[in-house]
Amino acid sequence: MDGQVLRMSGVMVRRGDAELLRDVEWTVEEDERWVVLGPNGAGKTTLLSVAATQTAATSGEVSVLGEPLAAADIGELRPLIGFAGAAVANRVPDSSVVLDLVISASYGYLGRFGEEYGTPDLSRARALLTAWGVGALAERRFGSLSEGERKRVLIARSLMADPELLLLDEPAAGLDLGGREDLLRRLANLAGDIDAPALVVVSHHVEEIPPGFTHGLLIREGAVVAAGPLEQVMTGENLGETFGLPVKVERAGERWSARSA
Repeated sequence: MDGQVLRMSGVMVRRGDAELLRDVEWTVEEDERWVVLGPNGAGKTTLLSVAATQTAATSGEVSVLGEPLAAADIGELRPLIGFAGAAVANRVPDSSVVLDLVISASYGYLGRFGEEYGTPDLSRARALLTAWGVGALAERRFGSLSEGERKRVLIARSLMADPELLLLDEPAAGLDLGGREDLLRRLANLAGDIDAPALVVVSHHVEEIPPGFTHGLLIREGAVVAAGPLEQVMTGENLGETFGLPVKVERAGERWSARSA
């Protein structure tokens, strides 16, 4: 695999007459932590869905963990990809018990279907829930959780199978300031773990880039505006082109902010 966990070359995704992605070139290495930024409708979620093997490219080449998707066994590949976002949350039955939901990721299910789980599975699931601040919710039903609690549970679930690539679609969306900052702190801790998988986080907001993230991809109308190390990508010119207005970018330590200029 040579350290490369994701590669897209000339990727296009069409739905009817609409081009959701256009000529995307993107490579993610195993030690990189990426944020994908862009306005509503830019194609961010579609991009992540292609990387997660949930959406097939109309044309172009996609390789995940060194396997060209055109020839890969997707069933064997998916457990190695952690994926959390609204597309997963919308499929979870409200009656699912949180602990069962997390453990079931190891078996490719969304919830429990009569399996008997062993002590290692139970211990790992509880440890992950605790690490993401929702350990006390293990016996609760998914439908009873707040938006922020659901996001943390699904991140814990996405890590259950010890993936080599972790994809998080807008994990901070809808959170209040305290919830957002706590989540970003935990994501920063994950980014700093040398044993953590390659990370890709989608967001609308520059302020939601966790400390420790190394690379950025900016996307507008399905096309990549810029991609590379954050220091090179996070310019007023690039963000202005991405969001369609003059932008002033500021950096304080490892945190970024942007506002209209």
